[in-house]
Amino acid sequence: MTEFKRKPEWLKKKFVRYEDMEVTHAILEKLNLNTVCREADCPNYGECFSKRTATFMILGTNCTRNCRFCNVRNAAVQALDPEEPARIGQAVAELSLSYVVITSVTRDDLADGGAEHFANTIKSIRVQSPNTAIEVLIPDFLGDKSALKMVTDAKPDVISHNMETVKELYTQVRPQAIYERSLEVLGRIKEFDNCIKSKSGIMVGIGETKEQILTLFDDLREVGCEFLTIGQYLAPSKEHHPVIDYITPETFAEYEKIAYEKGFEFVASAPFVRSSYHAGEALGL
Repeated sequence: MTEFKRKPEWLKKKFVRYEDMEVTHAILEKLNLNTVCREADCPNYGECFSKRTATFMILGTNCTRNCRFCNVRNAAVQALDPEEPARIGQAVAELSLSYVVITSVTRDDLADGGAEHFANTIKSIRVQSPNTAIEVLIPDFLGDKSALKMVTDAKPDVISHNMETVKELYTQVRPQAIYERSLEVLGRIKEFDNCIKSKSGIMVGIGETKEQILTLFDDLREVGCEFLTIGQYLAPSKEHHPVIDYITPETFAEYEKIAYEKGFEFVASAPFVRSSYHAGEALGL
């Protein structure tokens, strides 16, 4: 059995109750909306809520997959809420967001994987907040090209799909995902709409080697991925995949330097970075 590792000092983060957190909480509760910030137990949610921003999670809170790193529930899925896109548009307007991220649980039970719901959410935000930049963090839609095109046709500014880890660890960490399929999703974004920025995120400290990380960088650049986030994997519980290594801040800085050298336009690489943390900075917001 792998030892449950003690966190180093650079990963000890005290919860801070920021001044404006309750404003965001109140809007989310009023509109009955979910955020990945809370569902995935993100360490940055207090800071983000205080800045009146959040990563909205659509299509329910229960996932059809059971990735070994993730704190989102694998349970019976909920019925789609056709009014959810309009309520998210309202929340974005009330929070006066300049940049918003929309993600979802994976819904392999749906014919389109939830793509139409993503498109409707993008359209609702465009109507209610036409100047807000929109990023969608999508699942792989089981490789369905028509589902992805439904999302690109709605014209978000950024489409993100997380690789999460290196190819060699997929069977351990993402047994229901396929490395090559995720790369294909990122590559097809540019095929469908070259104006949409493509983005991916990975975790480190889950058992990968430096050489495998650099190969992943190359694979992402090969399919035209422009934005990249790199963060430390933190196991949600002892039942999840264990942390194998705590990566030093110096190594994160090295990965960032190498990624820029390989041609990424924007890279965020640090222990507490998550895929949507300060996401607007990639577009200068």
